[in-house]
Amino acid sequence: MRTNLITREGFEKLNKELNYLWREYRPEITKKVTWAASLGDRSENADYKENKRLLRQIDSRVRFLRKRIEAIKVIEYSPEQDGKVFFGAWVEIENDNGDTKSFRIVGPDEIYGRNDYISIDSPMARALLKKEVDDEAVVKTPTGEQVWYVNSISYQPPKTNSQT
Repeated sequence: MRTNLITREGFEKLNKELNYLWREYRPEITKKVTWAASLGDRSENADYKENKRLLRQIDSRVRFLRKRIEAIKVIEYSPEQDGKVFFGAWVEIENDNGDTKSFRIVGPDEIYGRNDYISIDSPMARALLKKEVDDEAVVKTPTGEQVWYVNSISYQPPKTNSQT
């Protein structure tokens, strides 16, 4: 089951994608289809076939985004969340072997293309909810239970060392 939650950044990203597809990309592809159709025989016209296929993909994605945007609920940060793991938190955890992981807990629509985000629906996120720094979280995995300890919780993105 998919949770219908999203961060403000994720919501804006979905809206930006919808606007781009509908206002820029689709009209561009529609012009190409019209041009290719004007050349005559469509049965052997590769430009026509390919652009019609693209148009179907765009329309499908636009329908999905419109429905999804209506269904999701934007969760804003609240100061009461400080000190505990909730939706939108950046969390660093560590296990007994000293392995560490850092990620942000977000909605299922936001995890694609990001290896530093995990879905609120994941077993790891579920185990971490409401935990505080130094708390232990037991995560049920297919290979058995794993214990992780919360090192830090933040509602601001971690600082990167890319500025030299």
